[in-house]
Amino acid sequence: MSTPGRLGRRLFQLYVGLALYGASSALLVAAGLGLEPWGVLHQGLAELTGMTIGVVSIVVGAAVLLLWIPLRQRPGLGTVSNVFVVGLAMDGTLALVPDVHSLAVRIPMLVAGIVLNGVATGLYIAASFGPGPRDGLMTGLHRRTGRSIRLMRTAIEVTVVATGFALGGTVGVGTLLYALSIGPLAQFFLRVFAAPSAPGRSTIVATGQPEGAILRP
Repeated sequence: MSTPGRLGRRLFQLYVGLALYGASSALLVAAGLGLEPWGVLHQGLAELTGMTIGVVSIVVGAAVLLLWIPLRQRPGLGTVSNVFVVGLAMDGTLALVPDVHSLAVRIPMLVAGIVLNGVATGLYIAASFGPGPRDGLMTGLHRRTGRSIRLMRTAIEVTVVATGFALGGTVGVGTLLYALSIGPLAQFFLRVFAAPSAPGRSTIVATGQPEGAILRP
């Protein structure tokens, strides 16, 4: 059982991590050089509906969470918090970040967004309050179909990128750079932010998540 101090640290990690994830996604949007896979879909739907990208993120997260029901996935505090905090933080950050046009600014903004995304991922997963709705979809399909995590992740992300791009989402060098770097960054920061383990518990991978799966909101 967690002590009050350890629980407080985990809660702090969870909400700081989710807020930073939303801020990092906003930096990728502002850089305009390519988004992470789900970000491409969110931006495309935002273009289609006229909603802000943060609101779209919340709506999509809630819709994906409904898909957990037939997959018999069980959400945690981190799962539900993910749906709302990331989208709100994204819209809040975009309201503060000015429009930029120079590559001399956009490229560092892209790199900062990717690195911050890795930091945020390490923070919120190490808190061990459950996966984000999109990652729960991936792991749920893995369990129900018997297919590998890698195959499920690839199939889902190819689908959301293709759909988002068709709707007007931005795919570019940032999308490729994110895909190549987020795994190593997330793994590194998972170790950095791992909470002190309770007896008999691992601190590297969030409770209930397959070893080696890189989770994102």
